[in-house]
Amino acid sequence: MRNPYLVGTKIYLRPLEEDDAAVCHPWLNDPEVWRTLAVRGRPNTEARSREYIRALDPTRDQVFAIVTREDEQYVGNCGLHAIDAVDRHATLGIVIGRKECWGRGFGTEALRLLCRHAFETLNLHKVCLASYALNERALRMYARVGFQVEGRRREQVFIEGRWVDEVVLGLLAGELRPPPG
Repeated sequence: MRNPYLVGTKIYLRPLEEDDAAVCHPWLNDPEVWRTLAVRGRPNTEARSREYIRALDPTRDQVFAIVTREDEQYVGNCGLHAIDAVDRHATLGIVIGRKECWGRGFGTEALRLLCRHAFETLNLHKVCLASYALNERALRMYARVGFQVEGRRREQVFIEGRWVDEVVLGLLAGELRPPPG
């Protein structure tokens, strides 16, 4: 493992590095990936991804590369953003960019590791996120981990020629569900 920070069974999380932009920037140009992300609808470049990584504020953002333990494959990114030390909450983001790795449990494990870090290390009280209603796979994953729907912004975004709701979810400290078994 190269520079592991949070270690799971199938994957580990390491700090996102500027050189990761060469691998991850094409993910954001793949319509199947970006249709579920807030950064959708605009072409991405390696330079833009490098700038994003350089501009991260470590006091407000903790962003990680998701790497498989078996073969050291960099498969996605996840992070806590807008970390608020006073009100003790943050906004979570996650993407598995390598589509051939979808459905293998990497996202669920990364989500659990990141939330445990948020609650146990950063002493946050709440982690929240928003997901588009068309991203049913992600909504099932969030529910498995313990996130609860807190609201819905009706017809909030326009994706693939139709209006789509945005689902707002939250997870409080103590609600994180352990893996089955």
